[in-house]
Amino acid sequence: MRRVWDLPVRIVHWLLVVGIAGSYVTHKLGVAYFRYHLWFGYLVVVLAAFRILWGFFGTRHARFTNFLRGPRATLAYLFAMLRGKAPHTAGHNPPGGWMVILLLMLLLAQGITGLFSNDEIFNTGPLYGYISDTLSLRLTSGHRRMFDWILIAVVLHVLAVIGHRVFAGHDLVGPMISGRKPAHLLAEHDAIGSSRLWLAVVLLAGVAAIVSWFVVQAPAAAVFAFE
Repeated sequence: MRRVWDLPVRIVHWLLVVGIAGSYVTHKLGVAYFRYHLWFGYLVVVLAAFRILWGFFGTRHARFTNFLRGPRATLAYLFAMLRGKAPHTAGHNPPGGWMVILLLMLLLAQGITGLFSNDEIFNTGPLYGYISDTLSLRLTSGHRRMFDWILIAVVLHVLAVIGHRVFAGHDLVGPMISGRKPAHLLAEHDAIGSSRLWLAVVLLAGVAAIVSWFVVQAPAAAVFAFE
């Protein structure tokens, strides 16, 4: 077995699953759970922002330049997968790479708009004080609609994982847990030697500090009345 996924990629991947599920559940439970919904929102914002940075500074297979391909290569891979002839890739395959980008951008936008939103009753996001009531209502509307797109993207992601198992015989879940792929599927020169944890800690702490600063420095929300 050879290591392909670093520890930060794997931890962020599964914590984002927790963040998405937790955000959905606490929203459905009602305004009494707004505080918990907010904490899951913080988690999603910090993790999504970190993963985007890690796409530039992380280990080889975590970097966007390693797995983003053009439309022709992406379509060719999809057709090959349907024929059961999709080649094994060391990291993300071409369509999977674009799904990573889509999900990260949607999650970051969803989390950020949530920080400025309100529930139109009495709860407001921590950054509500920076903007007007009217803008907050617009961002709240976008925040709600955007979750539908996230849900569609998540369903497509899960279906793609199942499709790779059924049509191509590729196990995508196991390596995202263990970080390793069988040696016959991963050339020795494609294996990573380190997770670069020190850099991941610095980047994650920096992102968390920036989000915390904006929250702490945010002006208090004025008394508002929704029409």
